[in-house]
Amino acid sequence: MKPILFIDRDGTIIEEPPEDFQVDSLQKLRFLPKVLRNLHKIRHLGSFEWVMVSNQDGLGTPSFPTADFEAPHQKMLNILADEQIFFDSIFIDKTFPHQQSPTRKPGTAMLTGYIDKPDYDMENSFVIGDRLSDMQLALNLGCKGIWIAHKPDYEALAHYLKQSNNKNLREKFPIITQDWDEISNFLLAQGAAKAEPVPLERKAHISRQTHETTINIDLNLDGSGRSNITTGVGFLDHMLEQLAYHGKLDLDISCIGDLHIDAHHSIEDIAIALGESFRKALGDKRGIARYGFFALVMDESLARVSLDFSGRPYLTWQVDFQESMLGTMPTSMFKHFFYSFAVHAQTSLHICVEGENAHHQIEAVFKAFAKSVAIAKTIESNRIASTKGVL
Repeated sequence: MKPILFIDRDGTIIEEPPEDFQVDSLQKLRFLPKVLRNLHKIRHLGSFEWVMVSNQDGLGTPSFPTADFEAPHQKMLNILADEQIFFDSIFIDKTFPHQQSPTRKPGTAMLTGYIDKPDYDMENSFVIGDRLSDMQLALNLGCKGIWIAHKPDYEALAHYLKQSNNKNLREKFPIITQDWDEISNFLLAQGAAKAEPVPLERKAHISRQTHETTINIDLNLDGSGRSNITTGVGFLDHMLEQLAYHGKLDLDISCIGDLHIDAHHSIEDIAIALGESFRKALGDKRGIARYGFFALVMDESLARVSLDFSGRPYLTWQVDFQESMLGTMPTSMFKHFFYSFAVHAQTSLHICVEGENAHHQIEAVFKAFAKSVAIAKTIESNRIASTKGVL
């Protein structure tokens, strides 16, 4: 059974404007102190399911047009996603108070999917909010309440408790505070913390040894652009450094290969191991944007790269080089490099470049590839980016 956090929005995550109680412009969007770091901590160290529940009076009417709501609301969600903070579900009630809708907090009509369900542990679930209606919602759901008391209005809560016939009501509201540090410390001490914290680092180490090459790769998808590349093929080193820098990866690659024959085996095996490292570091791909695409110019050359971490390897290659060699690297090997990467990273990859100078052409390709990787690996939700539910 899984506990749930039912979290209010205005006054709880973001400030509620006192003049009209509507966050209807980007200028009004402001987060509560300490909320981002603590939401991140609870999201990744706790085992709660997250549900946002908010009353937005008259949303969609002339008094509160939907467009005015959507811009700051989406901006808030984007900022949260940038901090790897996600909600499993979001419920917005649009009615006015006088309508007394059962979907409006403290009514529970929007939340029937969580009530009396064997999958959910309501006794150890919490409503976090800044109004008494949030605390009443907690009682109606059969869970506990954490009250963010901004004034703090202790007299109102004391009166509320006094009017109740429930002798154990105080136990239902264990935290009354303005401090998100206190809230996160309390929640993670309730036995709802994961036995092992979710690893936040997306890293991979690959060792690959054959009769032709010995390769070691360390990849950090959430790096800073640092690289240490030694492949024995100078131009390839230069290109892989571009991948790390523009893809915001930390990338260490060492290769000892049979270069006395030629560079083919080293280039192919590095691409294979690099693809395997990406597949390993991406894991189940939960939350990633999945798609990346970028167009990039380098002098006379224009490269367009699109990729999909789809689990289905494919390469489209529309490149024509006038030179046959770049340093000690045959230009014919670049197609084979990206094909081997696509197969072992299980990635669909489309590459097209125009230009005259092979150095400019392939460097533009690697930089556009890196930019596409940076986009596709971005965490933007907590779901798999596929209606199939798997990548």
